[in-house]
Amino acid sequence: MKITKGQEGSSAQIRDVVMKVEPKTISDDPKKQIQEVQDHLKKKEKEEIIKQALKFHYETEELKPYQAELIKLQRHLEKTGKKMVILFDGRDASGKGGTIRRITRYMNEKRYRMVALGKPTEDQKTELHIKRYIEHFPRAGEIVLFDRSWYNRALVEPVMGFCTEDQYRRFLKKVVTYEQNFLEDAGKTILLKLYFSVTKEEQKKRFERRKNDTLRHWKLSEVDLQAQKLWDEFTEKKFMLLKKTHTKQSPWWIIRSDSKHNARRETMKLILNSVPFRKNQELDLDLNPEIVIPGDKELKMMKKQQRKYGKSLV
Repeated sequence: MKITKGQEGSSAQIRDVVMKVEPKTISDDPKKQIQEVQDHLKKKEKEEIIKQALKFHYETEELKPYQAELIKLQRHLEKTGKKMVILFDGRDASGKGGTIRRITRYMNEKRYRMVALGKPTEDQKTELHIKRYIEHFPRAGEIVLFDRSWYNRALVEPVMGFCTEDQYRRFLKKVVTYEQNFLEDAGKTILLKLYFSVTKEEQKKRFERRKNDTLRHWKLSEVDLQAQKLWDEFTEKKFMLLKKTHTKQSPWWIIRSDSKHNARRETMKLILNSVPFRKNQELDLDLNPEIVIPGDKELKMMKKQQRKYGKSLV
């Protein structure tokens, strides 16, 4: 907030502003009142910057012990020759990319890959849908993190009209079998399926930030621009996703991600818990049940809300 010269004549209004922000600094001189208000606001801005910097520092430091364990996890996978595939799916602006960056920040770059595939080529459109993802699967001792996965066929594509209804239904019918086939690789492949769940209100805030922040504007996509309007359609596809593809062998885990930091921390815990190896016993690896929800439990919650409100709100 900045008070301009044109406001000098409104002494009563200025006095009201000063009274609200800092009663003890009131001067009888209107010009001094203006300066006092501006000085106060600058002080508040500095305090907010410091507050945000301290918050960022705290959150960064809290993640470091988990990031250290992720390096140990990498060594374990390399030693045992196991492979790990982690899927990051969910609504747009739900925090998938930021979580992946925190997970991999200190990892050995030779032992992980992040894969974010674009639109399929004309040739790829004629092939088995999951084929182009399998081509990026990990070697022994490697982790591959998919920023969106073959489950695009069950989420974004049917809502946006990027696939036919028949293609959508055939995918839901066959995908579990595909996953069972590569999970039966002598127990060498670990599959972790994560669905990041953000509320409609928080998604709207994040889209607004993308629109107004030149450093984030590139993130806006065709799907982003329609996500709020198509909220219910995406929710219906999420429901069918869990109903048809959450299994005991390859379950879904829902990550509540309105708090980005909490989502990142709990995702790291989940990854560490999914692989048995010697961990730091002093590290808290208990999952927060309000942030990490098994897919079958989420499905029950969605059904309950559907009965109560006539539609699912999750």
